[in-house]
Amino acid sequence: MAKPNEKIEVDLTNCDREPIHILGKVQDFGCLLAVSADWIVTHASENCAEILGHAPDTLLGNRLANVLPAQTIHDLRTKMQILNYQQSNARVFGYPVFADERLFDICIHGSGRNYVFEFEQKDGATKPQGDSGTVQALISRVQRHTDIEKMAKEAARGLKILAGFDRVMVYRFEEDDSGTVIAEAKEPGQEAFLGLRYPASDIPKQARELYLRSLLRIISDVNGPTYKILPEFDPNGEPLDLSLAVTRAVSPIHLEYLRNMGVESSMSVSIISQGKLWGLFACHNDSPHYISFEDRTAIEFFSQLFNYELTQVEMTSHLQSVDRAKVLHDRMMSQLSGGQSIFETFEGCMEEIREVIPFDGAAVYSDGKYRTVGSAPTEEEFVGLARFLNTTPTAQVYASDNILGRYPKGESYLDRAAGLRALPSSRTPRDYLVLFRREIAKSVSWAGNPQKPVTPGPNGLRLTPRKSFEAWQEVVRGHSAPWTDLEKRAADALRVTLLEVVLKLSDESNSLRKQAQDQQELLIAELNHRVRNILNLIRGLVSQGSDEVKSVADFRNVLDNRIHALARAHDQLTRSEWSWVSLRELIETEMTAYLSSNMSRVKVTGADVDLSPTAFTTVALVIHELVTNSAKYGALTDRSGTISIGLDLRPDGTLLIAWREMNGPPVQAPKRQGFGTTIIERSIPFELKGTANVRFKVTGLEADFSLPSTHVRKSVAAAKTATAPGVLVEVPPVNLSGRAVILEDNMIIALDAADILGELGASEVRTASNVADGLLLLDEGDVNFALLDVNLGEEQSFPMIEECLERGIPTILATGYGDNQELVSRFPNVVILKKPYTIEHLRSALPRVMGL
Repeated sequence: MAKPNEKIEVDLTNCDREPIHILGKVQDFGCLLAVSADWIVTHASENCAEILGHAPDTLLGNRLANVLPAQTIHDLRTKMQILNYQQSNARVFGYPVFADERLFDICIHGSGRNYVFEFEQKDGATKPQGDSGTVQALISRVQRHTDIEKMAKEAARGLKILAGFDRVMVYRFEEDDSGTVIAEAKEPGQEAFLGLRYPASDIPKQARELYLRSLLRIISDVNGPTYKILPEFDPNGEPLDLSLAVTRAVSPIHLEYLRNMGVESSMSVSIISQGKLWGLFACHNDSPHYISFEDRTAIEFFSQLFNYELTQVEMTSHLQSVDRAKVLHDRMMSQLSGGQSIFETFEGCMEEIREVIPFDGAAVYSDGKYRTVGSAPTEEEFVGLARFLNTTPTAQVYASDNILGRYPKGESYLDRAAGLRALPSSRTPRDYLVLFRREIAKSVSWAGNPQKPVTPGPNGLRLTPRKSFEAWQEVVRGHSAPWTDLEKRAADALRVTLLEVVLKLSDESNSLRKQAQDQQELLIAELNHRVRNILNLIRGLVSQGSDEVKSVADFRNVLDNRIHALARAHDQLTRSEWSWVSLRELIETEMTAYLSSNMSRVKVTGADVDLSPTAFTTVALVIHELVTNSAKYGALTDRSGTISIGLDLRPDGTLLIAWREMNGPPVQAPKRQGFGTTIIERSIPFELKGTANVRFKVTGLEADFSLPSTHVRKSVAAAKTATAPGVLVEVPPVNLSGRAVILEDNMIIALDAADILGELGASEVRTASNVADGLLLLDEGDVNFALLDVNLGEEQSFPMIEECLERGIPTILATGYGDNQELVSRFPNVVILKKPYTIEHLRSALPRVMGL
C-alpha cells in the first residue's frame, strides 16, 4: 500500500509481484475521516478545514463527539449498523452535518478496524441526472436485445445519459487479457475508438482485482489538486487502506495516460458476469466533470441491472449450445442406428456438425482409412499430423487456431487449413474426427503498439502511457478464426457422441453381445446394483480401516488383501453365473491365496453347504479377516498351531460355523476394536440377520456364527474335501532372472507389474501397450519371461502369445474377464491369472510356468 503523500512508483513489468495501490491522497471534491472502534479520529485529509471547517490538527486525537453534533453521530451510527448486513457502502444524501444550512453527501464503509467517512459538500445548483425510474426505462431498452454487442451499444447510450460524459465505451476483456471496445456512445465530431484493442498491460491484474471489489472509479479533474492524509500511519504503523474510497486520488501514471488522450475527467464502472470481471464502462470527458452522489447511486444501480442482464444472456447462450449439442447427438445416433459406419454417413454427419461448430473442412481418420470434405490436408499430409496429434493429451479434444505455430510441417497446407479441432473418436489416440478452418488475415486495431518497449517517462523508468492513440495495425498470418468457448463445449459433447457411436457399432459387430442383447437391460441394472454395493463396501474398507494401522505401507497391504479377498469371492460367483457357491471352496480359496506359506494344519469338517450370492461376499470378508488375524496374532503365526472349522447344518436349515484355534501363542483380547474385528463380529448379524459370538481365549480364538436358512442350502455337488483336512502344499519359491516383457495397455497396471517383476528378480523389464510394439521387444532377443494382457482395448494379444510360445518363452496371461474357457481351449498349457493380481499370485504361479 502506498504511503500518504508519497511519490508512487509502479513498475508494470513486475506487476504480478508488487500490488498497484492508487491510494494515499484525496481528490478536492471531498474530505475523509477514518474512525476506529473507540470513536477516536485516526486519519483525516488536509482539506477537512475547507470542507468541514475543522483543521486536521484539531480533528486528530479527538473523540468524534468533539467534532460532530450528537444527532449527527447518532444518525451516522445507525448507518454504520447497516454495514453489518450489506457489502456495499452506506450513503446519506443532503445531510446537515452541523445543523446549519450546509448540506453534505456522506459515504461510509469499513476499512480493517476503521470506519471511513467521506464527506462531499452538496451543490444545490447541481440537479441529479437519473433516478430509479430513468434507470428502469434505460435498462428496458437493453432488455430488448439478446445479442451482447447490441446490448452493450444500448447500455453505452443509457450510461451517457445518466452520467453526462462526452464519451462512454464498453470495454470487454479478451482471453489474452487485452481489451476491445465493443460499443461506444460519443459526441459528434469526436474520434471513434470503437473496435480498438488495448494491451493487457494497460489494466494490470491488481487493478482488475480492485475493479471487482468496487464498482465505481471517478476522476472529476485530472489536473485538480489532491490532499494528503494525516497522519501517514496509524498507531500500528500501517497506512490507511482506501481501496473502496471514491474520493481517493489515483496513480499519477493513470492521470498521465488520460492527459495524453486529451481527457480531463473520467469514470469507470465494472461489468461483472458470473462473479468475474467481464469488462468496463469507460467514460471520458473533455472537461472536468463531477458526478453527484445521487447520480453515482443511479449509475451503480444501472450497472448492476446490466450485469444481471448480461449474465442471463450468457447463461441462455450456454444452455442453447447445450441444446444444440443434444440435438446433434440425437441426429447422429439416428443416422447411425442402422449399423452404418461413420464413413458411410460422413457427409451427412458433417452437415449436422457444421450447424453447431462452423468449419471450412473436415476429415475422419479411423483404422488407417481417411476421408475428407471441404478444405483439408491430403491423406499423406494428414498421416504426419496424426502422429503429432498422438503426442497431445489423450482422451481430450485438441484445438489450435495456429497449426503452424505448433506443427511446422503444417506450412505445406496452410492455404487449406490454418486451425484445427481434433476429436479423438476411439479409446486409443489413433482415430480422429478433425475440423479445419482456413487462414484469415486477422487485422487488429491496437490503441498503440502492444510491443512498445519500456522507455523513461516523467515518473521514472516504466512502461510510459502511449503518447499517440492512432490505430496501429497488427496483421497476424497463419491463424484461423479462434474457437469460442461455446464451440469448445459443443466439441466436448460431440466427442462423447462419437465414442458412443464407436462403442455402439462395436457392440453390434460382436456376436457374443448380440446373443445377450435380450438380457442387456436386466444385466446392466443388476451390474449397476452390484457395482454400487461393492463400491460402497470398498469405501467402508478405506474409511474404517485406516485407524488400525500405523503406516501408509501397512494400510496399503491391509486394504489390498481385503480387496483381493472380495475379488476372489467375486470370481467364484461369476464362475457359477452368480448362483449358489460352495462354502468349502471359499475357505480353501482364501487359505490358498492368502496364507499358503503358513497353512498346513487346517481342518474343515461337517456338512457340505452352498451359500447364496448375497451371503457369499459377506462370509468371504469374515473368513478373510479370521485368517488374517490368525496369521498375525493367532495359531498360524508359528508351525505349532492348528485351526478347526466345523460346519453344522441344522434340520431347520440354519448353518452353524465353529472356528477354533489351538496350540498357538497365548491370545489377548484387543485393547480397542479395529475394523477387522468389526467385520468379524458385526457383518453376519447386520448383513444376513444371523449371529456372531467371538471369544478371545488364552488358548486360542474361538468364534461361532449362525446363518439363516435363506442363505444356506445343502451342496448340490460333493465338495472336493468332504471331511478331510484342507492341506495346502508349500512350494519352494522361484525367482525370475534376466529380461522380462510386459504387454499391457493400462499405464498404471503396467508400471505396477514392472515393479512386481523387478521384485521377483528380473534384471530388466520392458513394457509395450500394443502387439506391434510388443513383437519389436521380442525381436530384440534374450527374453526370459513374458506377462501378457489378453485384451488390449481394440485388439487381442494372440499374435504375441503365439510368438512367445513358439520361442519357448515362459509366459503368463492376465485377463479381467471371468469366463476363460476360450483361452483355456486355445492355450491349454498356459497359466492364466485374473485381474486384479498381486506379487503373491505371480510368485505362486511361477513354479508351474518354469516347469517345477
